[in-house]
Amino acid sequence: MTIPLIMEKKNLIILIIMVLATVSTHAQQSPIDIDLWPDGLPNSNGTDQSQPYDDSRQNYKPSIRVFLPAKDKANGMAVVCCPGGGYTHLATDHEGYDWAPFYNDLGIALIVLKYRMPRGVTEVPISDAKEALRVVRSHAAEWNINPQRVGIMGSSAGGHLASTVATHSEPSTAPNFQILFYPVISMQTEVTHQGSHDALIGRNASEQLTGLYSNAMQVTAQTPPAIMLLSDDDTAVPPLNSAEYYTALKTHKVKASIHVYPSGGHGWGFRTSFKYHDEMLADLKAWILTL
Repeated sequence: MTIPLIMEKKNLIILIIMVLATVSTHAQQSPIDIDLWPDGLPNSNGTDQSQPYDDSRQNYKPSIRVFLPAKDKANGMAVVCCPGGGYTHLATDHEGYDWAPFYNDLGIALIVLKYRMPRGVTEVPISDAKEALRVVRSHAAEWNINPQRVGIMGSSAGGHLASTVATHSEPSTAPNFQILFYPVISMQTEVTHQGSHDALIGRNASEQLTGLYSNAMQVTAQTPPAIMLLSDDDTAVPPLNSAEYYTALKTHKVKASIHVYPSGGHGWGFRTSFKYHDEMLADLKAWILTL
């Protein structure tokens, strides 16, 4: 074997090592799973104390799955994601995990929350969502996150949970922005999604409780900026939910955007079968870049 041939092989090996190192640097990191309440639950829906947790009964163990962007892409932003499911189950894939590549490509960490179902105990999912925000901020330095750039995202009933946290939190625990897909906002009978209403506050909820969790009524000047994305022909969650929230936000001079697509119904999440999928991603990206 000649010396030049040996050198060629050596150079090829060095090149391969450099390429692999580059790919590793830019690759999305493996997700991290974290229990929200390792020292015990702060409240109970009456069934979540049983062991083991069983997803087939929608008896979820409260936890987060953390998807971090490549370190050289991280811009300090993070989004805590609350999948929908009518407060009876969780659509964790198309309204949760499937969003990770989109956000990570923008340099944003995505944290998907598996929250407990209320089963009529209103504070149960709300406490899980607030704790998820606290945990994310407590790991800010480790995860290359700016604790002042942590938002919340939710779809359908998850949108109600997200907007509840945004309107019912002290400044120290509130998200810095909201991303809401076809959200339930109101608990008023003529506007709400009845299944979400009954699961969260009960079929015969008082007028006071109904008003408290009709989140357009809870907006203040301190409510964080929001974007809403939905379909005009949504018959599951009336678009009036988002219209009321947008109006309340603008009344209090809070930054807000609303995008109503001509069709698509309800529950499309990240599904590419949604006719306006590409436009929706472009609208969302454009808004995020203004934060």
